[in-house]
Amino acid sequence: MAKAIGIGSIFFKVADPAATRAWYAEHLGLAVDDYGATFAPDADPKAQTIWSPFNRDTDYLGPRTQDFMVNFRVDDLGALLAALAEKGIRCVGEPLDESYGKFGWIIDCDGRKIELCEPKSLG
Repeated sequence: MAKAIGIGSIFFKVADPAATRAWYAEHLGLAVDDYGATFAPDADPKAQTIWSPFNRDTDYLGPRTQDFMVNFRVDDLGALLAALAEKGIRCVGEPLDESYGKFGWIIDCDGRKIELCEPKSLG
């Protein structure tokens, strides 16, 4: 049977796409172009994509009006959160250290909650 083999793209609406692309380039280091950012698969065994539906009443994704949350893999969560805080980027809650990764959350330029994850070795 034919099946989905991964996440191909994430599309979302914003008031000013150019400003949002610029914000993500400046604050999260994304290499952006007129279409957004492209992430090529790499040989990192920690690199994985998760697809996970949540109950409608969850607060985990941010305000109830937010229907999705993007999780970005990062190379140094502590350093990135500190750098973002210095720039006045709002961090949400306390970082979380789980057996599979470290997690932190920020609010982007459009008021959307974003998850940052520093994955731990899966081996």
